[in-house]
Parts: sequence; C-alpha cells; structure tokens
Amino acid sequence: MVRELIQLGHEVVVVDDLSTGMKNNLSDLDLDFRDISILDYSELSRAFNQVNHIFHLAARGSVPRSLRNPVATINVNVIGTQNVLEIARKTGAQVIFSSSSSVYGSNLELPKTEKMWTSPISPYAASKLSGEALMESYAKSFGMNIVNFRFFNIFGPRQRPDHVYAAVVPKWIWSALNEAPLTLFGDGLQTRDFTFIDSVVEILISVLNWKKGHEDPINLAFGNRISLNEVISSLKIYFPNLQIERLEARHGDVIDSQNQGEYLRKLFPSVTPVDFEVGLKKTIEWLKTEGSSILNGPELVD
Repeated sequence: MVRELIQLGHEVVVVDDLSTGMKNNLSDLDLDFRDISILDYSELSRAFNQVNHIFHLAARGSVPRSLRNPVATINVNVIGTQNVLEIARKTGAQVIFSSSSSVYGSNLELPKTEKMWTSPISPYAASKLSGEALMESYAKSFGMNIVNFRFFNIFGPRQRPDHVYAAVVPKWIWSALNEAPLTLFGDGLQTRDFTFIDSVVEILISVLNWKKGHEDPINLAFGNRISLNEVISSLKIYFPNLQIERLEARHGDVIDSQNQGEYLRKLFPSVTPVDFEVGLKKTIEWLKTEGSSILNGPELVD
C-alpha cells in the first residue's frame, strides 16, 4: 500500500514499532519512517501532526497470541486505537480502520453480511470489535471522517512466513519451499475467504476521496470461500511431495468464514478481485525469489 501511495504522488509517514514487521520492506522508498508504538501518544502526535489521512493497520494480531497474553492484545488494539482517534480528532484527519472478520465469532451463519450479529470468541476478536465501536462513537460524537473495514484472510507478497503466528498461506508456502511439513490444525475442512493483497490496497486507497466517511463496518472480502484442504491441494501443484503434520484444532479459531460480498461490490464496483490461484502463484514466486529478505525478523514475545 505504501508503494502504491507513493507512486500516486502522496507523501507518506509510516509508524511501526517493528514488533512483527520488517523495515527493509520499505528500504527503497522515499518516506518518513517513525519507529514508535501507537501506545506512545506523544510521539504518535508528532508523527501525525500534519497528515490528512491515517490508515490504521497497526495491531497485535493472532487469535492464539491473544489467548496467551490477552492484556497486551487489548492494550495495543484498544488503547492504541483510541490514541489514533484522539490525534485525528484534533487534526481533522480521516481514519481508515482495519477490523477483522473474527468479530463474528460464534455466529455460524454463512455467508456473512455487515448486518449480522457479532459474538467474539477470543480476546483478539473482542479487541477488534472494541476498535470498531470506538471508531463509530468518535464519528458520531465528533463528526469525524471514519471508514471501518472488516478484513478477512488477506495474503500476498511481503508477509512474514517465519514466525509462530504467521498467516497460513505464506507460512505453508515457506514450509514447502524448505521441504518441511505443513502444520494443519484440525481436519482441514475449515474454510476461509482469502483475499489477495492487491485488491485490498485498491479498495483502501479509493476511500481517500470519501468526504463523509463510513462508520458502519464494511466486510472486505469477495465471497471466495476455500477450505484449508483445498489450499493444500493447490500447493501440491507446485510442491508434489508436500508433507502434512496434523495437529488438534486450536481453541478460539473460527471454523468457517465467508463474506457475501454484495455490499462491498456495491461500494466498489470497479474493483475486480484477484483469483485465489493467481494470487497464490504470485505469492509463491515472490517468496521463492525475495522471501529471504523478510526472514529473521523480531522474535515475538508474548
């Protein structure tokens, strides 16, 4: 997203405490990088002092990680979000927020729509729903320009594949590239609505021109429901000797996930989703040629 913003002529300030990310992802770009946490209100205020738009993508991710240390997850995802909002309230900046499909939790009805009830089953999901509530309340209370997105399972180049909480697609690709077995929790019948990063970037950047915002949540996924077993089958096309290590299902994980996509298409009719197989191939190719550039990042401490 940063690359696309710069290409479009925007001046970009990146705030990242590098607790999971890799600075060398941005090493060849002309931008203002600040190595700070969103919990540091004073430094955050200085970083955002003159910006017109804030893409609030910072979070302490992962359901399992939130189960191990719920306090840390709540602090970053809730207090950090309030910090962002407080600064934007004073500067007038638009805030585009990344929530999560995990907020639906124990609501098993498929496909998901924005009007369905939410029921978080993990501290991570609860923290994201809290962030949504903060966004909506600040928009209604102070007339702020807020856009609330619920991300589903986003994948693509530049995702770190090498830590215990890595997203399943890059993690599995990296295991396959290194001839290591893939770790599968459960029977593999659980499904996800995978969304390639290029489509996400296109949608996020397009809302920069929205003058009134959109505090009601928008599900960011196109209804591309794929089981983990199907992902494995697709990977076997590129890695015929793939080995699978099967473990018990993890507590707190949502079994099935799929967005209806009708509302998203109505709001963004010009955006065409990237086919999963096309995105998977691009991700494999990137990790094969550039994957070593994002290895050996910060160790995740719970």
